[in-house]
Amino acid sequence: MSPGEIRQLLEHVRTGKIPMEVATAELSRLGEAGVAEMGFATLDLERKDRCGFPEVIFAEGKTAEWVIASVRRLLAAGQDCFVTRVTQNQTEELAKHFPQAEQDRLARTFWLPQPGVRPNLAGCVCVVTAGTSDLPVAQEALVTARVLGANAELIVDVGVAGVHRVLRQRDKLRAADVVIVVAGMDGALPSVVGGLVDCPVIGCPTSVGYGASFGGVAALLTMLNSCSAGVCVVNIDAGFKAGYSAALIVRRLEKAKAVSS
Repeated sequence: MSPGEIRQLLEHVRTGKIPMEVATAELSRLGEAGVAEMGFATLDLERKDRCGFPEVIFAEGKTAEWVIASVRRLLAAGQDCFVTRVTQNQTEELAKHFPQAEQDRLARTFWLPQPGVRPNLAGCVCVVTAGTSDLPVAQEALVTARVLGANAELIVDVGVAGVHRVLRQRDKLRAADVVIVVAGMDGALPSVVGGLVDCPVIGCPTSVGYGASFGGVAALLTMLNSCSAGVCVVNIDAGFKAGYSAALIVRRLEKAKAVSS
């Protein structure tokens, strides 16, 4: 039950259209109605009302059958379905059951919105990669931001080994509401970008790099120690988290614009 539906229920009680006992019974069922018990999972069907976006399925470690069943249940609840970290086997099985869905093998994502319903893209998210090897994580961030309603574009391979490359993109970076910087190895690019723009910069470290990068830990620590004040950091290889956070920022900005107008 959405906040609007709860308000309507309370209004009906106030005007006498619904007896207090009926409303009490309806409200007591909220906790049960808000979840779907699947045996292998408990889906949160009220997350969209609370957080703005439906629950997202993380496919890694799950069987194809579990993922397919979860997708069916979310669709039955009238919600869009977005799945991340989809394996090759899961991709093939999902394609058999949901041929109309959009799958991105680079991003390892699956998206199936309700028929005829797509988000009106707003704002501007710029996803920047330090190197081509960072593209899978960057693509996950890009797809996530778009699925959750943000305009997003990609700037590829502008790492600090040739800093003039990112300087050529200053106009695009300055036009963004949020910049996601995806980088492995030394992870220095977010600090550079943070010194060029007046918007939040989300650093997303990747596990790309030689031995002393420690699977992305070096890049993570560099970003956490950024001297640019506007840089915040998500976990290693967490393109989804970066894209999700960027979409939340854009969503809040659009709400503020709507209120001011």
